Amino acid sequence: MLTSLPLYLAFGCLAGVLSGLFGIGGGVVIVPFLVWQLGLQGFNPDLVMVVAVATSLATIVVTSLSAVYAHHRRGAVDWRVVGRLSPGILLGSVLGSIVAHHLPVLWFKLIFALFLLAVALRMLAGGKGDAGVHWRRTGWLLSPAGLGIGAVSAILGIGGGTLSVPLLVKCRYVMREAVAISSACGFPIAVAGTATYLVLGWNHPGLPPETWGYIHLPALAGIILTSVGFAPVGAKLAHTLPTPKLKRLFSLVLFLIGGKMLWQVARDFLMKG
Repeated sequence: MLTSLPLYLAFGCLAGVLSGLFGIGGGVVIVPFLVWQLGLQGFNPDLVMVVAVATSLATIVVTSLSAVYAHHRRGAVDWRVVGRLSPGILLGSVLGSIVAHHLPVLWFKLIFALFLLAVALRMLAGGKGDAGVHWRRTGWLLSPAGLGIGAVSAILGIGGGTLSVPLLVKCRYVMREAVAISSACGFPIAVAGTATYLVLGWNHPGLPPETWGYIHLPALAGIILTSVGFAPVGAKLAHTLPTPKLKRLFSLVLFLIGGKMLWQVARDFLMKG
């Protein structure tokens, strides 16, 4: 399986560019890729989804640090809000990882497929759904919201930006602040989720030796080594390429991936029935 390392390195480049170009979390592309690649390697089908999600979260531990540092240098991170969200995020990430550990693989794939379709629709809409009535900036709203953001993010293997940014915008934070706060919140999501997946999968009999818990080390190393360096490339391209057209194209790719996963779920369900 170590022979797949060059492929992981190449995909890390792609994931980094897409993350910087579209502002999407790496999990949106990393999880489907790992599901496909690990399946080719003969992984236990019942464990492919949880390994892909756990490994995706582990990559976010590293990649989120560079994003947080960049936003902090510009003074864009409101650490008071991060402090309000973090307790719920930490608890939610642990609970979400435990739920994913016990989640039947068909349900796991169904949830992620629907998530991909939702992200694709959001990209096609251009974020117009955030307009309208705004909520007030209140601590009581942010604290319990962190629980849901952490839980869903740990189940999906994402940094939580697709959930926390719309919430913060509705709380009257400008987009720049919302993105910066969301980046800072991605780190506790990733740390808590990764640690929980590591413990839950430790010494699992169905996992190969190159895993720590549910974390696949070759994939983790390859994706991290290149994605961190290529994210700024994507950010630079966002200022030169026709990003709206590219977003529409990428959303169609997500529709295809999500649709394929839905078809696989339906096929597997019928076969088991």
